[in-house]
Amino acid sequence: MRVLAAMSGGVDSAVAAARAVEAGHDVTGVHLALARNPQTYRTGARGCCTLEDARDARRAADVIGIPFYVWDMAEQFHEDVVDDFVAEYAAGRTPNPCLRCNEKIKFAAVLDRAVALGFDAVVTGHHARLGADGLLRRSVDLAKDQSYVLAVLSASQLSRAVFPLGPSTKADVRAEAASRGLAVADKPDSHDICFISDGDTRGFLASRLGSTPGDIVDAVSGSVIGQHEGAYAYTVGQRRGLDLRVSAPDRSPRYVLSITPVTNTVTVGPADMLDVSTVVGERPVWMIPATTVSCEVQLRAHGETIPASVEVADGRLLATLARPARGIATGQAVVCYEPSADGDIVLGSATIAETS
Repeated sequence: MRVLAAMSGGVDSAVAAARAVEAGHDVTGVHLALARNPQTYRTGARGCCTLEDARDARRAADVIGIPFYVWDMAEQFHEDVVDDFVAEYAAGRTPNPCLRCNEKIKFAAVLDRAVALGFDAVVTGHHARLGADGLLRRSVDLAKDQSYVLAVLSASQLSRAVFPLGPSTKADVRAEAASRGLAVADKPDSHDICFISDGDTRGFLASRLGSTPGDIVDAVSGSVIGQHEGAYAYTVGQRRGLDLRVSAPDRSPRYVLSITPVTNTVTVGPADMLDVSTVVGERPVWMIPATTVSCEVQLRAHGETIPASVEVADGRLLATLARPARGIATGQAVVCYEPSADGDIVLGSATIAETS
């Protein structure tokens, strides 16, 4: 096949490209320039949007021996990922920008352009597997598994995706990179949100949404017990940084239960009020014919799975949990898995719109 290897400048995408060459594919490397000003995004080895990353990707392509290009996708990334991130927080939700980047950039814009240029598929360094049935599965390295942020992809997108690292652990990938002479073998993994240069999400949102003071309300008494400078700075389940003026009668900690942008109110309460038993998702992506299944659901990146009964109908996904889950934020994804001897299979996903 003629394939396009997306090369971020990290060790995973470099080894994925090398394996694609070794498998006999005609490989071309491409680095996505996603920052309007690369100096304003992550620096050093902490992200995927820097000049250093572009240079690391080019050096890896040279070692592998493949053609290499840089595609400027900064404007689309800003519109589809950064602006969406800010808008979601302004609406009281907690988005996952990595999921949105995979959906809108790597497997929509990039894949569409690759197909238009005559490529058959896109290769990435994601830790996930594709079965012969075309269904997405977890990586063998569960600590690095990225199927949660890939579960938004459609069957047609997955049919043109190649994930060479799925059968390997991260330790295997680093060892292979070293044996191939790739300088990124020991490069640290990226962390946090790549487009927030200092890791200060609250400050990033404040610079775009401004100061909007409002009340922090106790769910039990209904009284105002604090003030905030912007409801967008909070997420469901948060305990720290609440700056409450009145302690609970029993001195127990309070947690963020909900954010209501219409009234600019943050509601807090005891931990047991965070429990939810049902999750409603919108814009479901469903991979199998059955619309009612018993499965496992994952409700946050790197979170545990919970047994659930799931029904998909009328453009919505309803998950009834076998046991309560705590602190589930709208805007995150609900991903449904079927346990399998060959690795958990992704049945589908949706964006969490409601919980109860």
